[in-house]
Amino acid sequence: MPMTITEKILARASGNSQVRPGQLIQAEVDMVMGHDVTLPPAIAMLERHGLDRVFDRDRIVITPDHFQPAKDIASAALHKRLDQWARRHRITYYYPLGRAGVCHALLPEQGHIRPGEVIVGADSHTCTYGAFAAFSTGIGSTELAAVIATGRLWFKVPASMRIELTGRLPDGVFSKDVILEVIRRIGTDGARYMAMEFVGPAIGQMSMEARMTITNMAIEAGAKSGIIPFDDVTRQYLQGRLKGRQDYMVFESDPDAAYASSLNVDCSMLEPMVAFPHLPSNGRPISTCAGLGMDQAYIGSCTNGRIEDLRIAARILKGHQVAIRTLVVPATPTIWRRAVDEGLMDVFYDAGCVIAAPTCGACLGGFMGVLAAGERCISTTNRNFVGRMGHPNSEVYLASPATAAASAIEGRLADPRRYL
Repeated sequence: MPMTITEKILARASGNSQVRPGQLIQAEVDMVMGHDVTLPPAIAMLERHGLDRVFDRDRIVITPDHFQPAKDIASAALHKRLDQWARRHRITYYYPLGRAGVCHALLPEQGHIRPGEVIVGADSHTCTYGAFAAFSTGIGSTELAAVIATGRLWFKVPASMRIELTGRLPDGVFSKDVILEVIRRIGTDGARYMAMEFVGPAIGQMSMEARMTITNMAIEAGAKSGIIPFDDVTRQYLQGRLKGRQDYMVFESDPDAAYASSLNVDCSMLEPMVAFPHLPSNGRPISTCAGLGMDQAYIGSCTNGRIEDLRIAARILKGHQVAIRTLVVPATPTIWRRAVDEGLMDVFYDAGCVIAAPTCGACLGGFMGVLAAGERCISTTNRNFVGRMGHPNSEVYLASPATAAASAIEGRLADPRRYL
């Protein structure tokens, strides 16, 4: 039976020669991720049921990121919980404060993601790792407890949706604009419990960082996972980076594999996009909405806090002053260091930006950038739900680092192409 890349990965992990959409399977999990918000409840469950064990200390990656550095006594207690548990079980890949970073940037950067594997994490944007031709999806704390103890988890095999990206990205248009356009077309439930498979010549032109932005937001279309086939770009990124085992498996969709639906996007026709409150599907071309006043700009997160994103923002901000408060948050310590070495931090400082330590804080309205009532923020994050970054009466507008930087300079939604 012909199968998609996702079906082949799940067949391998479950010990089946083939699987079909809707089938329930028990799969071996290759890598598990937990952070300071979702891991502590899982630890408590394991201890409560006398299952305080780990299936493989080399296949669990832990980092505080949502509330790090600790913002209050409660978050400090979460970090203490992680520290004690990771040390007690001798977790090989624990990234404490000082080495901690935004999880979905940290794991690929540090070489924990391999093609062909089943990867789960107690965070909805774990689908990011599908950029590496892996099946990767978010789970809850209860599921996290189960997989930590057993190394196995059940799944319903998702149907696949094929999104073909053709053409070349015009100047000023980036992968964030592409995924916002895809979600605008299909809606926040258009890929409900599907595997969104992104293919086409436009994908081939994108870096791994750009690809991770696309798979990161598959969940915002309701998808179970996002996935991009393996190619030379993937291979080059992985070369010399992988931790532990250096081997990996490459699966490809069969030419006659069945897809539940398909979509074609001619990327050459796109312009910078902005997703208006309060859904990622409320995308509008910048030509239709430029001029709306903003109070804050945010450049960072697991969607757009990588070095490529910071370079794009710095290219626009250089020689300018920001008109509104602007936060720049490198996603990992390594990205921070590279930004310093490349002089990007000087650009951000000279422009009047606030530069913060790696954290998810502002993205979820936790700290370091919380919005007051009535305030608007142009943000490179992935969600703009009611109250997402602060007060329920605040508003979040999603965009690329280029659009966020241009808007920071003008204090209102602005077209980045005039600065490039």
